[in-house]
Amino acid sequence: PGGIAGTGIAALVQVSAHSQRKEAPAPPPATWGAYQKKSEESNGVIAMVDLLIKDLDKEMTEAETTEKMSQADYEKMMSDSAEKRATDSKALTEKGVAKADMESQLEAHGELKKSSASELMAVMKYTQSLHAEC
Repeated sequence: PGGIAGTGIAALVQVSAHSQRKEAPAPPPATWGAYQKKSEESNGVIAMVDLLIKDLDKEMTEAETTEKMSQADYEKMMSDSAEKRATDSKALTEKGVAKADMESQLEAHGELKKSSASELMAVMKYTQSLHAEC
């Protein structure tokens, strides 16, 4: 065995049929006709896309406006809150000072009451001793 890969075939030869067609090929099958642009259908689709774009632009504009207004409201609220905190802090300090003053006055009045009570007791004892003599 010799030849290609031990098969006994000495050469690989490709033989084609010697008959070739001399006539023209058949015409292609009939189709729907020549290409025509579908303008009505595409116009509808394009109009829908344009409408979607307009709606999206409108929504984005509304969202931006709402965001700006919300930001302004937030900034105003924060400034109002800062003013209120400052006012509350000042009021708290003033009330603390007033409380300290009142406590010192209360202590002074308490001492005055105590001394007045002792003086009153001394006067009462003296009065009682005068009554006892009479």
